[in-house]
Amino acid sequence: MSTPWDAGAFRARIQATLDDFLDTQAQRLKPLGDDAARLVAQARASVTGGKRFRAAFCYWGHRAYLPSPDDAEALIRACASLELLHASALVHDDYMDASDTRRGRPATHRVFEAQHRTAGWRGDAEQYGGAAAILLGDLLQAWADELLRGSGFPAGRTSRALELFDLTRTEVIAGQFLDVSVQARGLASVETAMTVLRYKSAKYSIERPLHIGAALAGARSLSGLSAFGLPLGEAFQLRDDLLGVYGDPATTGKPAGDDLVEGKRTVLVALALEAAGPAEAATLDGALGTPLTEAEIAELRRIITDSGAQARVEAMIAELASHAVAALERADIDPTARDVLRGLAAAATQRAL
Repeated sequence: MSTPWDAGAFRARIQATLDDFLDTQAQRLKPLGDDAARLVAQARASVTGGKRFRAAFCYWGHRAYLPSPDDAEALIRACASLELLHASALVHDDYMDASDTRRGRPATHRVFEAQHRTAGWRGDAEQYGGAAAILLGDLLQAWADELLRGSGFPAGRTSRALELFDLTRTEVIAGQFLDVSVQARGLASVETAMTVLRYKSAKYSIERPLHIGAALAGARSLSGLSAFGLPLGEAFQLRDDLLGVYGDPATTGKPAGDDLVEGKRTVLVALALEAAGPAEAATLDGALGTPLTEAEIAELRRIITDSGAQARVEAMIAELASHAVAALERADIDPTARDVLRGLAAAATQRAL
């Protein structure tokens, strides 16, 4: 990237802002004792690490229209709020998918479940872990709203950003419910899978962070950012879907073939079921959402690859990314922001993590 932006330093600033915010919350909750301390400790774990794409797109959505931010610290706080929202979604998503790990660490519900078992408390340990994860996810979402609302921008700009933030949460929650329903029915067309992808992930990962950053800069028209952000968000999630089947666990921090074990009806799976022969399609369909050995995962990967679905998704990623970058070149935004956003587009779609 030919710009002076230091992505590592940016991520460190976001982490420091989140740490400071959680320090404040820990003091507020201190009168509740050890239970609240455990809740905050897991909140810290949930916001530690990660690629910080949502924060970065918010930041450069802002600088696209206001190259020299009026208040750099207020902007960082606003960007960090999106990472709290992301953490909330991951905590809830892991529980709904019954995932055991996240970023190479035990998922939140598994942490609380283990605490219950170790302490020898009454009741069902799994139910306790699930209840704790629901509550922590809710709390992280409330804190995301609080951090954005109190970030320090003028009231008018904050109000517009909060409207977009509300829309973002509505979209991602509705998209998640559609995903849960699709998995329950055990059937998803490519079109339905794309709708899930768009609302559960694509919009809140890239398009809406760009919008929120731009709104905080006072931008009125957001259509140019949508033309860039929406196809890029779709390409971003399609890459995630490939990693969920073909990713290296040592890199992704998730078990091999995790999406297959969880029964995810992704675009990749929908394409494979559509293109595979009847016997292989039936094998893939019947195996989704069941415990799988390494050999069984390898066989399902082979079916998906041989169906041409993997290659088709790679082609979709390339096409969507190309459309996004073409829209970026047409957008009337700051040249430095355009350069960084072009680099972020490549990072979002060509990653191995």
